[in-house]
Amino acid sequence: MRVTFTANGKPVEADDVWEGESLLYVLRERVGLPGSKNACEQGECGSCTVYLDGTPVCSCLVAAGQVQDREVRTVEGLTDGEELGLVQQAFVDAGAVQCGFCTPGLLVQTDALLDRSPQPSDTDIREALSGNLCRCTGYEKIMDAVRLASARKCQKVGTSE
Repeated sequence: MRVTFTANGKPVEADDVWEGESLLYVLRERVGLPGSKNACEQGECGSCTVYLDGTPVCSCLVAAGQVQDREVRTVEGLTDGEELGLVQQAFVDAGAVQCGFCTPGLLVQTDALLDRSPQPSDTDIREALSGNLCRCTGYEKIMDAVRLASARKCQKVGTSE
């Protein structure tokens, strides 16, 4: 079957998609957006998190046919033109990236959190990122990155902490 949807603001088509194929596979192998990572294939680790119509989802659990005529935004869509986006830059600056396998999902979830709550508490951050597993860190640098992204976002829009 052919699946047509929007990915990061651009219309895309994927041909010869079989019924059980995941959105994750289509994004990585058919559309050329390899940012979302394939780790558990069970929706447990969060590495494959993308936005689907504005809501973060594990793309490994979404059948490709379910995205027909819908909007998908991946980690590649978080950029600011050719520059890293605010959340991406904060993760780099805070040293929150080690092997990088969990990073795409953490970036998408952090972006979603800061859209909902520009100044989240540490409890809010932990809850928002609880579905994203990292095997390399103790999460402290990730927490630092989210705090940094929050501060920069608030500064950018003129809100004080």
